[in-house]
Order: sequence, then C-alpha cells, then structure tokens
Amino acid sequence: MRPVYAAAAVHVPAPPEQVFALITDWPRHEEWMFMTSACQVGPDAVEAYTGVWPLGFLDTMTITHWEPPALVRVTHTGRLVRGLGAIRVRPEHGGSRVIWAERLHLPFGPLGRALWPLVRPASMALVRHSLRKLAKLLPPR
Repeated sequence: MRPVYAAAAVHVPAPPEQVFALITDWPRHEEWMFMTSACQVGPDAVEAYTGVWPLGFLDTMTITHWEPPALVRVTHTGRLVRGLGAIRVRPEHGGSRVIWAERLHLPFGPLGRALWPLVRPASMALVRHSLRKLAKLLPPR
C-alpha cells in the first residue's frame, strides 16, 4: 500500500547547533513531544513510547543518517509505526527552521487508509503543538 506523507515546520529562536542538540537528546523528548518518552538503545537505535501505559505504542527507530546540526533521518521499524522520518534544522533569520517530515506505511491495511483522512488533522495538530513546545525550550539568540 502506498505510504502517506506528513510534514510540519516551526521557527525556533536559537542557532541550529542548539536546536539539533535538543532534538537529538532523546530523553528530553518528553519535555516537548506530546505524551512521548524516548531513549537511545544502541549506537543507531532509538525507542519512543507514546501514550500512557498501557494505552500507547512503542515506536522503534534506526538512525540512518546523522548530519549535525542539520539533519537526522530514521527508519521506523515498529509494529505500528513503519516508514521513514526526518528532522531537518536550517539556519533562518533570528534562529532556525525545524522541518519534521514523515513518510509512513499506515497500519491496519485498507482500514488504516480509510481512517487516515480523519486521523491526519489531529496527528498534524499534535506535531505542530510539539514543535511549538520545542521552540519555547530554547532561549532566543
């Protein structure tokens, strides 16, 4: 089945080096990513749990590209979340631009595809909310 694409961006009033360092400080994800805790479990492996136990899901990822302070790419390898993700940090006047993009294979086959138009707006609202929280964690330059 064809993957879906979702992306969001935010301005962060801090230099790319600081922004990238915060984004890739996996334990700090709980400070800004909606209901998510994360940890690095190997040199190129990250696990993130979204939800409140037992209602949630584990998102396992392999880091496939590491280019500080500009780009981290992952492959989602979990049972529920599968596909590609990237977070890019670009210099922008007065700080940085953070772009979060995902190309995901929806779970639940045709049912997941049918539900995506209903789930997508809420998912994207949560991503934008998380990115705004990220932006507030870093002091202006």
